[in-house]
Amino acid sequence: MKQLVIVFFLCLSHAMAQQKMVDPSVKTPAKVMDDFMSKRFGMFIHWGPVTLRGTEIGWSRNNEVPVADYDSLYHEFNPVLFNAEAWVKTAKDAGMKYLTITSKHHDGFCLWPTAYSSYNIMNTPFKRDVVGELATACKKYDIKFCIYFTVLDWHDKDYPIHNPHKPVIDPDADMNKFVARMKNELKEIITRYHPYMLWFDGNWESPWKQDYAVDVYGFLKKLDPNVIINNRLSTSKLQDTLISVRAGDYNTPEQRIGEMDMTQPWETCMTIANQWAWKPNDGMKSLKECIQTLAKSSGGNGNLLFNVGPMMDGRMEARQVARLKEMGIWLNNYGESIYNTKGGPYKPNAAYAATRKGNKIYLHVFEAKHTLELPAIPGRKIEKAYFLKGATVMYKQDTNTITINLPDQLADANDTVIVLELNGSTADIPVI
Repeated sequence: MKQLVIVFFLCLSHAMAQQKMVDPSVKTPAKVMDDFMSKRFGMFIHWGPVTLRGTEIGWSRNNEVPVADYDSLYHEFNPVLFNAEAWVKTAKDAGMKYLTITSKHHDGFCLWPTAYSSYNIMNTPFKRDVVGELATACKKYDIKFCIYFTVLDWHDKDYPIHNPHKPVIDPDADMNKFVARMKNELKEIITRYHPYMLWFDGNWESPWKQDYAVDVYGFLKKLDPNVIINNRLSTSKLQDTLISVRAGDYNTPEQRIGEMDMTQPWETCMTIANQWAWKPNDGMKSLKECIQTLAKSSGGNGNLLFNVGPMMDGRMEARQVARLKEMGIWLNNYGESIYNTKGGPYKPNAAYAATRKGNKIYLHVFEAKHTLELPAIPGRKIEKAYFLKGATVMYKQDTNTITINLPDQLADANDTVIVLELNGSTADIPVI
């Protein structure tokens, strides 16, 4: 086993040496990353003209929707019921602390009035700056404003791949021109909207190289040294490895809860429904799934970026809004156990997750059993235990085990939070 580990790190070192790396001195400051990770819960929004067809954004182009039809949808896009404050208020009521909007997805359509592409919101019947209105609303409601931006564009003649389902390289494309235009668009975004974070995507196709990623990362850091940048600016190979020298600040597991990690920041991105963009009558996660996903993400020391897909008329679907409001009600009662916490010390599993802060461990209990047995906490003893917002909890502890007595029916069927107050700080307790 030891030999395998050595071989792995030798191969990793060789692979990393072949790729250009970011100067660690320009990385996002630790205090900024700590602030981001303390927020724990954010809203992701995928939206654009594709909602007129109800198919997936970007990916349905040249698939369910013919290219000519897809690329002309913007001529009909007129979401007259869009209200930026209503969207942001929905995020606020859900207990979300930041919001990320798809300024440009893989189909190339821009939700802001960029000077570098005519394929943008001002050339629709709507003619309003969606990104700008959301930035203003986020500032009003004290929600951190973040922007999604893709490094591929199947609509752009200078990007070498135009159809992901048949990824043939176009010899007439010019990546240097494409990247130069991309940097101009990003400069517009940074200087006009001042986002808290940039959420990149589309880094897996062969035209995108690590040299471009490092160049763009450095370019952005000169514009705003504090802007947070996710890991998907780097090429997809080894994108989650050694984040300290990659062109990005945190990892982004998709449609799954990330593995527990106390050293590298991470954020799970996941849909509340099945599709990222709005789909009529799409399946939707239960309240239990939503709350437990948030608790398990926090318990693994990560954030949750939870996606909604607004409808073609500009409104968020009522049932998605209702589900988010239910999450907000739960967080109003139990948010102490989510915000400004660290994960652990217990690893999340099907039965429970744990977060910690100060001298408290917050146990998120998902299953109603008579007792919950946990490994003892190294170097610490429980001084008292109680339901958050509730009564005292009976427990026993010995050298090896903690046994917590549970009622026949948990206080909250989705996630009942039990507080363990210890005789010292939880900060240095190793993962159990």
